[in-house]
Amino acid sequence: MECTGSAPGGPQDPGSGCGLRLFVFPHAGGWSLMYREWPDRFPSDWRVRVLDAPGHGALLDTPPLTDGETLVAYFLDLLAPEIADGRTPFAFFGHSMGSLVAYELTRRLLAEGLTPPVWLGISALGTPRPGDEAAPLLDGTLSDDALRHLLGTLGGTPAQVLTDPHLWTVFAPAIRADLAVLRGLRAAPAAAPLPVALSAFAGSGDRAAPPARLAPWADRTEHFLGLRVFPGGHFYFQDDLGALAARVTADVRTALRSPVAGVR
Repeated sequence: MECTGSAPGGPQDPGSGCGLRLFVFPHAGGWSLMYREWPDRFPSDWRVRVLDAPGHGALLDTPPLTDGETLVAYFLDLLAPEIADGRTPFAFFGHSMGSLVAYELTRRLLAEGLTPPVWLGISALGTPRPGDEAAPLLDGTLSDDALRHLLGTLGGTPAQVLTDPHLWTVFAPAIRADLAVLRGLRAAPAAAPLPVALSAFAGSGDRAAPPARLAPWADRTEHFLGLRVFPGGHFYFQDDLGALAARVTADVRTALRSPVAGVR
């Protein structure tokens, strides 16, 4: 299918007829600019859209959301015009906190009888379980210094945000709001396996979400395509985005060929 939108990476009409729409959900404190290289790494007939939550990126001037269900509802409303027409298949990819948002959004679509994504990509996040509220990064009482230190060890947050007092005051509310979202959603009860193809992605040296913690995602779907492990830490793809994009592309194409893809 020929994509009638603009060149890869450029602005496109949300209704453009691309072969697939890939919606990317960033990590806690992340925003679309951090993923600006992504659209150029995927097939030219795909429309890749990195989504900013309120209080992030282009929406920095809007209040961030601290409740997970509210954030999921926000994205459901935002994407409804693009995913409701049923003409173009779509897929979700989330990194770290974004994985949980993408997973819960998929659950919400299914619960409301709406078309789910043909594929769900979970990156750098273990399966949700209530005990994780005790994880260091999810401690809502962390001081600014402790939070900046933990974010620095994970990588992914621009150094200027962590070291410049003014930038920290600008971005800290969104980061803390995201962590509140993560705490709430991770405490949600487990659901029945999704009737959606799912792949999990991990960095071999990720101490926050080691590959073994992602293996149980196989039990959260009826169509597990595999655990994909790459060299690196929590932001493993920063060293070789091309390798991740190639694996995502292959897995999405596998999902599209599956009889359970809902042949749109």
